[in-house]
Amino acid sequence: MAVAPKSRKVARPADGRMALVEHLRELRNRLGISLLALFVCAVVAFLLREQLFDLIKRPYCQTDVAQEAARNGGDECGLYSFNPFEELAVSLRVSFIVAVIASSPVWLYQLGAFITPALHRKEKKYAAAFLGASLVLFATGTVFAYFTISRGLEFLLTVGGDGITNLPSIQSYLSFVTLTLLAFGIAFLFPVIVLFLSFVGVFPSSRMRSWRRGMVVGIAVASAVLTPSQDPFTFMAMALPLYAQYEGCIIISRLRERAIRRRRAVEPGAQDLERLGDDETSFVDDRPSPL
Repeated sequence: MAVAPKSRKVARPADGRMALVEHLRELRNRLGISLLALFVCAVVAFLLREQLFDLIKRPYCQTDVAQEAARNGGDECGLYSFNPFEELAVSLRVSFIVAVIASSPVWLYQLGAFITPALHRKEKKYAAAFLGASLVLFATGTVFAYFTISRGLEFLLTVGGDGITNLPSIQSYLSFVTLTLLAFGIAFLFPVIVLFLSFVGVFPSSRMRSWRRGMVVGIAVASAVLTPSQDPFTFMAMALPLYAQYEGCIIISRLRERAIRRRRAVEPGAQDLERLGDDETSFVDDRPSPL
């Protein structure tokens, strides 16, 4: 009688422990899936490169410099190439940037699926929440930056006066747009860091309120350094939302601390339960019930 071959797939232990070889094999598989998703998105983005570059070029088309050139009979929204390979390099760069963004749900899921089995149940919940908030805030920052690029670009193109003719190249323009989007996207992750420090007890709401003046100075300095155009409008467009997010973090932290105090007052031993890990024994009320 023929014996059915055994399945090579081994069930993962409930606690997530695996041998080193199994970890490396899983890392290889998840890395392969992420690279495949990145490659597919890059090919699709390269095929749609003209539409994508029209979208990227739109902030420049909204500047007075581009519109004035169009009224004078020049090429509307004209960007220049000073190297025969520059257009290909820009197309590949745009395709790669779009592919990284478009495939982010795939490779972020693969990264989370590889890391989270080693975490406890409470740590998994916080990790998922912070990862989701980071994605939303980064996307919000890039979208917000996209609608402010034209004002910063207007300042850069006109700061030299009327005696200078600007011939922006596609390479320099793409670098400016990429840096601006990344700067706003990374800056908008600021509340995630603040709330993480607050949740672990390093940065409570009382300390956040006492550091308001210092945080105003810190946000102003960070905004001045991160904004590629260094113009006042882009500086304010970054600094004001960051301070508003800081005030929002204070409100969230106070509400969480109030909820914890209320739970500690109602549930006996709840203050000890907050400090316990998943592998430690919790408080047991051994007092007899009224019944």
